[in-house]
Amino acid sequence: MREILSKRFVSEKRNIRDHKRRLLATKYELRRKLYKAFCKDSDLPSDMRDKLRYKLSKLPRNSSFARVRNRCISTGRPRSVYEFFRISRIVFRGLASRGPLMGIKKSSW
Repeated sequence: MREILSKRFVSEKRNIRDHKRRLLATKYELRRKLYKAFCKDSDLPSDMRDKLRYKLSKLPRNSSFARVRNRCISTGRPRSVYEFFRISRIVFRGLASRGPLMGIKKSSW
């Protein structure tokens, strides 16, 4: 019983961490894109590009979209997550078998 509770707590913690990363990524998205565009611009002087590259490096690491990971909202599983439902294939199969998903029914013949 204790293991189940600890696993659930860990999955919730992972989902919360991922949610915070999503919020940070949307907050700094425009700033990060501008800094990257200016750093790539060869018309600007090199010292200005170096300053902008430094500013880019000072942004929070978790504000990058590369750190965002799609996770299952019920188990926290990072792999094989259906983006539309935000649940993993394992949870999806169980829900489809029981029938609480609207319009989806597990086929059997």
